[in-house]
Amino acid sequence: MTAPSTFGLSSEARNLQWLLSNLVEEVPGILSVAVVSSDGLLLLSSDAGRIEEARQTRGAQRTGPRGSSADLATIVSGIGSLTVGAAKLMDYGAVKHTMVAMDEGSLFVMSISDGSLLGVHGSADCDMSVVAYHMALFVGRAGHVLTPELRTELRKSLEAESTGSAR
Repeated sequence: MTAPSTFGLSSEARNLQWLLSNLVEEVPGILSVAVVSSDGLLLLSSDAGRIEEARQTRGAQRTGPRGSSADLATIVSGIGSLTVGAAKLMDYGAVKHTMVAMDEGSLFVMSISDGSLLGVHGSADCDMSVVAYHMALFVGRAGHVLTPELRTELRKSLEAESTGSAR
């Protein structure tokens, strides 16, 4: 996880981290995952080591965003904002999920709660219906837990980790 050790975190934060780890480990073809707050800040992301492991397993040259997990969070936030604006213009209600299919992979974005988003970057050979199903399970389990207090706790834990690693 791109969050510090679970020491000192609430049980809700540890549970959310476990759910995200479980999503990445159980669903074939997932390269990276990001949970983003409504204001576009990264709350949780998949472990960079897991992404590298997935790259080596498939032998592909380019299997993920070129930068950090913050880059995936930026992409997810931008797509989320764009689709919300489109939905308002079309007057068809809230956006539930968005999928972008590319030659060498897919990007899935799903609403969690209060504007928070779950973004998943999948390989070209991932089963899109399986990924979407497991994302929906994650959202169902995490949506009621992702309170403003928990979002603040997750942000602070990421800030503390980045400050600690910069030393």
